[in-house]
Amino acid sequence: MPAANRAARFEARITPEVQRQLKRAAELEGRSLSDFVVSAAVEAAQRTIERTETILVTLDEHDRLWDAIRNPPEPTQALRDAFKAHRELIAE
Repeated sequence: MPAANRAARFEARITPEVQRQLKRAAELEGRSLSDFVVSAAVEAAQRTIERTETILVTLDEHDRLWDAIRNPPEPTQALRDAFKAHRELIAE
């Protein structure tokens, strides 16, 4: 990451053993400790975000969803009443 793009600072308290492991891993990749830690944290953040923002469904669930989208059921009386109340509340 170019120095010009660095705008925030992050600190963490870690045990000496964790620090040794991180330094060793960074050395093995020929990177600075900071670069290694930031890169690993960004990768973990991306995996977490992707995992929580992705919905996995079975093929059967997929088919049922598309069928419901293509052929929605008729609205119930409660839904019709809710639409009417919404129109009256918002339109007036």
